[in-house]
Amino acid sequence: MESKLHPAITVSNIKYVVPIVVDNETGQYTSWSELFKIHCREYQVYDHLLAKPTPAAASASKEKQTAEEAAAGLAAADLWDRLDAIVLQWIYGTISLDLLNTILKPNTTAHEAWTTLETLFQDNKSSRAINLTQKLNNTRLDNFENMAAYCQEVKVICDQLANVEAPLTDEKMVQQLVTGLNEQYEGIAMLISNLQPLPSFHEARSKIMRNMIERRT
Repeated sequence: MESKLHPAITVSNIKYVVPIVVDNETGQYTSWSELFKIHCREYQVYDHLLAKPTPAAASASKEKQTAEEAAAGLAAADLWDRLDAIVLQWIYGTISLDLLNTILKPNTTAHEAWTTLETLFQDNKSSRAINLTQKLNNTRLDNFENMAAYCQEVKVICDQLANVEAPLTDEKMVQQLVTGLNEQYEGIAMLISNLQPLPSFHEARSKIMRNMIERRT
């Protein structure tokens, strides 16, 4: 009977399910890695992000293996190699060209590429956190074409801070969001700031966007 096709082999385009392309400039490593892990769990290849387990010693010697057992072992090893190559392609297909050139090397595994990326984004955490905090403090609505772009930038920088293990609480994110608004939105900024408890970042964003729309009508 024909063996069932592994679900990972059926994936035709990784970017449909992991739409983020991670790079050094925009960050978003945390969001990318979470989406990637979810996808790997769904398609039963999460183990390829982990170190390959050392095979347990066989209970019977190779001489005592049947032809069927030997063939099954070879088939399992071949499938593992093929799945690992697929996961590796998923990683390479969702990172920037600069990152690809940085981590690409012959005969690597998906786990090695995954951990190399993790190390790259965890290096120099303190200095990166300081720079990102300064960038966030200088982010103002007046520097963006529209409200949506401003809110997105605040969220992206906050995600980058989480990526270097300096996450902001939702309360701090909301405070930063309203602080960067201009005088035109002073009313909604004050309204949100006086709410107890403060709304979540997404709720605050929705309130600001609704206020913007109401002002235009």
